[in-house]
Amino acid sequence: MKVRIVTEKELHQCVTLDMDAFKAVSRGYSLLSEGKATQPPIMRIDIHDRNGEVDVKTAYVHGLDHFAIKIASGFQDNRLKGLPTSCGIMIVYNAHTGYPEAFLLDNVYLTSVRTGIAGSIAAQYLAPASIHTAGVIGSGRQARYQIQGLHLVRNFQRLLIYGVIPEEIDRYIQDMSAELGIEVIQAASAEEVVRRSQFVVTTTPSHSPYLQADWLHPGLHITCMGSDAPHKQELFPEVFKKADLICCDSKDAVFRLGEIHHAMEAGILTPDSPITELGELTSGKKTGRQNDNEFTICDLVGVGVQDTSIALLAYQRVLERGLGIEIEN
Repeated sequence: MKVRIVTEKELHQCVTLDMDAFKAVSRGYSLLSEGKATQPPIMRIDIHDRNGEVDVKTAYVHGLDHFAIKIASGFQDNRLKGLPTSCGIMIVYNAHTGYPEAFLLDNVYLTSVRTGIAGSIAAQYLAPASIHTAGVIGSGRQARYQIQGLHLVRNFQRLLIYGVIPEEIDRYIQDMSAELGIEVIQAASAEEVVRRSQFVVTTTPSHSPYLQADWLHPGLHITCMGSDAPHKQELFPEVFKKADLICCDSKDAVFRLGEIHHAMEAGILTPDSPITELGELTSGKKTGRQNDNEFTICDLVGVGVQDTSIALLAYQRVLERGLGIEIEN
């Protein structure tokens, strides 16, 4: 049996945050919503004494020849060691035999792309049609990918950023202003970002809520994606009281992990509350924002169908371009 090993550098040649990736992940969401994909619950291992976590996510899209299993870790103390805080791998399996065909050593690159695309999909359906100022809270990897995803579907002239790691913010401002050709400004607080922006994305691993309901204003959209574990939280639950439309990637997942689960614990939301999944938007079952005065919110925790979708797009291009190394196992 042969197995193909593909490096992160090679994967950069195959997949980028573009409309092809947008279409692939959108299709995955739609098929999941239509009952044409099998997606088990997220498996999570918390390593609290090392400030670390490992997530295992997967999905099988019915009828396809392959599916993927993703294993990704996040260890926040790696910053103190001069190491990246995240790493990961995606394994592509043959859906007929159950044998692995490829190990995509992406170091969470593919995860970063598919997460940025999820934010892009949320923005496509939920963000105001016209955005002058966007805002981002956090300065790490997803602070970049989420704004790149927004730029894929919306034009905007200015970006406000608030974070707590000065050297990251300096690099972020320099890199993103050059890449997007827009004005990038450091904000004095998270409150300033929210009050002055029409679109805000939160990307921090915070364990305590900081985004307050009285900062909100008509026409604002918020995508929150940092709370991907039960103990993480960026928004005070009262934020959801003011929402005209609440969306998520998977109700099963956010009822356990995301910001929505905190709102449920606070008694603000219930399992019967009107919450739209992204797949219902991409498949046309439901509509998104109706006017520029609505306050909309999307809770993203990341789900397995995203990983299979992006991994199979990458694997297809790896084979087309003859990349990777084949070994006999």
